Amino acid sequence: MTIQLSDHETGAKYRGAYADDLAALQDRLERIQAAHIAHRQRSVIMFEGWDAAGKGGIITRLTGHLDPRYFEVWPIGAPSDEEKARHFLWRFWKRLPGNREISVFDRSWYGRVLVERVEGFASEAEWRKGYDEINEFEAQLTGSGTHLVKLFVHITQDEQDKRLADRLNDPWKRWKTGTEDYRNRAKRKEYLAAIDEMFAQTDTRWAPWKVIDGNNKKAARIAALTHVADTLEAAVPMTPPEIDPAVVELAQKAFGYAPKD
Repeated sequence: MTIQLSDHETGAKYRGAYADDLAALQDRLERIQAAHIAHRQRSVIMFEGWDAAGKGGIITRLTGHLDPRYFEVWPIGAPSDEEKARHFLWRFWKRLPGNREISVFDRSWYGRVLVERVEGFASEAEWRKGYDEINEFEAQLTGSGTHLVKLFVHITQDEQDKRLADRLNDPWKRWKTGTEDYRNRAKRKEYLAAIDEMFAQTDTRWAPWKVIDGNNKKAARIAALTHVADTLEAAVPMTPPEIDPAVVELAQKAFGYAPKD
């Protein structure tokens, strides 16, 4: 089924008990991370979306209760000179997780077919080739045992304008907005065309897209974390490790530990 961004623009308020439901999701994510550690799993959670769509807020809640030793958040900006001198996927290969790890990408390799396409940083031949390169990259990723979750956080132009204004009005949030936001805003029509083609070319069986309606922040956070939790719980063995008899013996000698039934 073709993905239509217009299907994700209601901005409906979250009707549940937000704080309780968020806490429950974060508990699930803690157990999911524990399963990664116990079973030597690895996952990539990748976010794309409009400026001011709320990706950062979602990522903050996603990682808020995780053990920082076993995850990394990668904010992806313009490539360095060293990265420009290599294939565009090189900098992402370097940031992929090892066993027991989760890597979160705040923007990603899809820059090739989005910002690089629209802003002219890649030739048409380069970004068109990028679809096959990305699909092959994701097939290699998932084929080698890395779980992949791809989310696109969508907001309308009106909502984006409101949030950009809010950032300008808040002295402690002004750092979040700059000239690039307005350059990108002026080309929304071109970005919409690029996004539509991106979905058509890269919404694959092994790496499907999930669009999140970001027009209400609380609803978006719950929807995104629910999708991540549901996807990873289905992919990762969710059985706790067996207790180590050697550790039990040490605990018994140390403080008289008695296993619970």
